Amino acid sequence: MTPLQQIQNEIKKFASNPKAQLLAVSKLQPNEKIRTAAQEGQIHFGENYVQEALTKQNELKDLKIHWHFIGHLQKNKVKQIVGKFDLIHSVDSIALAQKISSVASDLNITQNILLQINLANEDSKGGFSSQELVSAMEQIQDLPHIKVAGLMTMPPLFEDSELCRPYFQQLKALADQFQLEHLSMGTSSDYRIALEEGATWVRLGTVLFGERPPKAT
Repeated sequence: MTPLQQIQNEIKKFASNPKAQLLAVSKLQPNEKIRTAAQEGQIHFGENYVQEALTKQNELKDLKIHWHFIGHLQKNKVKQIVGKFDLIHSVDSIALAQKISSVASDLNITQNILLQINLANEDSKGGFSSQELVSAMEQIQDLPHIKVAGLMTMPPLFEDSELCRPYFQQLKALADQFQLEHLSMGTSSDYRIALEEGATWVRLGTVLFGERPPKAT
């Protein structure tokens, strides 16, 4: 059994949401590994770095796959990615949402986005606090040419992944409050718990592809 088949089996076993899917985090991974996963049936891939992602899209355009942007997005890079990714997981400010809406308007498309929620209020991570979300949602949902499809979070790193559960439960409660469909939560260390708590996207890289090479400086 390949790692991909094993993960797909675990998604079926642990997922409480029937829409749960694997997002293969392919950042810094070679094209050959993406091709292999695609040949095994994986169609959704997540990238963190704009230039790397665009290069891969060009080099792998023969594959029938869908791309997600999951990294920190600077406003000056928005023009490069709007319309080229099925879903942007990491919208962490009203200003960024406004920029995405403006670019999408110029292209006459609707860009699907997730709002990044910083549930632990960690200084090292971007995103809205749960307290900020109500006001932010009112402003962002009024923007034309974007659709808020759900929420994304990255809880603190714990040695015991069970400690992530309250954060996943809190994100699910927020999504339910705003009647949002998608929850992007869970990585290689805690995805089983995220699936139990309602994740629709689990973002897995290491358990699927192995250790990623270091980013070139």
